Order: sequence, then structure tokens, then C-alpha cells
Amino acid sequence: MSGCCSVSGNQVVQTKSGCGCGDKENLPPVNNRRLPVAIIGGGPVGFAAAAHLVSKGESFVLFEAAGEVAGNIKQWSHVRLFSPWQYNIDKAAKKLLKVHGWMEPNESELPTGGELVEQYLNPLSELPLINPHVHYNAKVIAVSRKGLSKVKTAGRETLPFVLHVVKDDKRIVFEAKAVIDASGTWSSPNPANSEGIWTDDELALSKQITYEIPDVLGKHRERYSGKNVLVVGSGHSAINALLDLERLKKQVPTTNIVWVIRKSNVKDVYGGQENDSLRERGELGIRLQKLVVSGTVQVFTSFYIQNFNKEAEQITVTGRSNEDTIRIEGIDEVISNTGSRPDMSFLREVRTGMDSALESVDALASLIDPNIHSCGTVRPHGEKELRQPEHNFYIVGSKSYGRAPTFLMATGYEQVRSIVAALTGDWEAAEKVELELPETGVCSVGTAPSVGTNANSSCCG
Repeated sequence: MSGCCSVSGNQVVQTKSGCGCGDKENLPPVNNRRLPVAIIGGGPVGFAAAAHLVSKGESFVLFEAAGEVAGNIKQWSHVRLFSPWQYNIDKAAKKLLKVHGWMEPNESELPTGGELVEQYLNPLSELPLINPHVHYNAKVIAVSRKGLSKVKTAGRETLPFVLHVVKDDKRIVFEAKAVIDASGTWSSPNPANSEGIWTDDELALSKQITYEIPDVLGKHRERYSGKNVLVVGSGHSAINALLDLERLKKQVPTTNIVWVIRKSNVKDVYGGQENDSLRERGELGIRLQKLVVSGTVQVFTSFYIQNFNKEAEQITVTGRSNEDTIRIEGIDEVISNTGSRPDMSFLREVRTGMDSALESVDALASLIDPNIHSCGTVRPHGEKELRQPEHNFYIVGSKSYGRAPTFLMATGYEQVRSIVAALTGDWEAAEKVELELPETGVCSVGTAPSVGTNANSSCCG
């Protein structure tokens, strides 16, 4: 080993660039059975996986790219979830927390993203059996099998995984006997362009287009106050933005709201309303309908964005609606909530089976395809459905749904429970998958929302 590298346990630390200590042949031999399970992503589903592993007496290591717990959720901490605490707390995590005197929130109350982190994920991450094994500011940039490329088959199932991680500007190589990818999709938003391609004209407007759910009434108020704001998208993230802009307009009447959706009928966005089992989700639809009927927002349906042009300091958006070309001029700010897509770039050396259209786990595609289903109802599924061609590698949480929009945290909790049972040899528990999710009251086949809607305000991978 060169002088610029050091070895500690199952990891090799490169302290200088160009040293070459990240090479697989430099890794010390390690017994697979003693290796931990690697978890990618420190959100609700990632920490649920950690809780289940701890409950089974299994070692783990968790990598979170942000500098704190659930870095993605921090970006929408002001948004209130439409699922109550009842559906937001993993059962294994709850048991561990209660042993340490944790006070459970009222299960019927609806937390904000910030409250989810403060009252649940922060305490969970600080537990003595979990905290020492969590790495923050740790971005996984590659996963492979030790000593083999993706092409080689013979013997790969017996080899450990190798994870290349950039942590605090140092490249670290970890070994693991299994990998659970719960990295989510929030950090990989879809472009506003209807073709799904990042164009130069859209990228050039990065200072005037946001793909998050801005805090319109709080820290981002000045950015949108009195401006002409275009909202793109028909999912819950877009709805939250529209309703916050309505409140801002009541305070600052010169604020102007324009909304473009790909759906042909705005009524399709309203959802279950009074029939929704999740009251807050239904309430969003009711409030949105009132907003549209009042004429406070100008709506363009069947609108497919083709390009953006900046003229002086304002934006002109050109789109196609049916057979017509429409130009929307004088826009100051754009809020684009057209969903997200999974980042598969760091998994190029892992054998994966993903649906070519949705980019979801292959076995889930037909169950969650928004071209067919009008809501997120999906039959209970676990390790068997999530099993990848790469032995002991799993994609879970919102990332397992790919570009499909209607993932709930409770689904992810059941996914990792089943997977951990399988990894620890409890196949009976792995195969017995049970999950109760609330219905929207309007689930059907044939009245599908457009691809690219977004439900990130109700979930997180």
C-alpha cells in the first residue's frame, strides 16, 4: 500500500489524489459474512432499512450525500404531508425508539417535512446502535463486484460489493455483502421540456427556474412576490406551489399565476377530493378546484413545452396545445414540478432489471404505470418483486418506482422489511408481505394521469 493510503477495517482511504489506492487489487481480503449491508440514502426508507437490520442483529453502513439526515426532505421542510404519522413511521424503527424513551407523535396528525425529520428521523439517527454506522457528506459514485466488471458472470455472487464513496473530499472504498439503494429520485428532477430532454435554453435559465417546492410564503417570498409566475406540472408538488402562490397573491395582488399541464382536462388533477381516505390529499384537490373556478390562476391544458426564450429579464414559453402553437410571454419565474427520475449513473457496473419506460424496478412497472392506473394503488410487494439480476442488490423506496409518481413511505417500509428478512435467512417472513394503504376513492384503469406528475410532498425515498 502506498504512503498516501490507509486501511481501516473494510475500507481503504485515499488521502491524496492520484494515489491509486482505490484500485480493487489493493483491497485487503475480507470474509463476506463479516461484511455489513450497505445502505445508500439517509431518508425515511434508508433509515427504516437500518432499523430492520439492527433488529435482526445485522451490521450495516449507511451513506447520506447531504451533511445531515434526510437532506432531500430539508428542501421541502415547509410542506405538510397528506399522510398522517400513522403511515410515516416504520414499525421496527418505532420499537427501537421506544426502548430509548421516544415519545410517539399523535398518529392522526399530519407532519410537515421538517417535523418528520425533527420528531422522527433525527431521534432515530441518533440511536447508539445506528449513529456510529452513518456517514454524512458521503456520496456513492460507483458500485461494483470486487475484481469483476459487469460483463463477467462466473463466481460473481460469492464476491463482495465494492462501493466508491466521496466523503469530505476523500475517496473511500467500502466492501459490503449486500446493497440496498434507497437514494430516491428527488435530486434528479425531470426537465420542463415535454420531450424529457435537458435543452440549452432551459439550462440557461437556471436562476429563474426551480424544480423544488419553494417556500413561497417564507424564505422565498421575495423571489415570487409581485411576479408573473409559471407553474408546470399536475402533481401534488405543483398543487402545493399553486395554493401557496394564491395566498401570496391575496397579500400582494400584483402577483400573477399561470399554470400549464399536459392533461386535457384540469378536473383530472382534482383527485379523490371528499372521497379520498387521506383527508389532506383530498383537501388539496378541493382547494385547487376553487382556485381554478375563481379565475385566480390562468390555466393552459394539453400544453407541451417546446422551448424557453429569454427576452430582457423575462421568459417567453412556447408550447404545443393540440394543433396550436401557443406563446406565454412576460414570465418572471418558473416553478417546474414535472416529477423526478432515478439516477442510475453510479450503478453502471451492477446488473439491474429496470423497465425501459418508467425506469422502475421491472416487476413493478405494470402495477404502477401512470398510463394505465389513475392512482398509486399497488398490490403488496417485497423481496421477490424487488430482486435484481445482481444477487443481494436491491433498489427500494421512491427510486423503485422510477418515474411513476405515487409512492408512499409505508410502501418503502414494507419493502425493506421483506428484504432484510431475506438477507438474514428468514424466508417465511420475506414472502409474507402485508401492506395497508389508504385508497383515493377514484382508482380505476383507463383514466390515467400524464406521465411526469409528482407526489414528492407525500413521500420520500
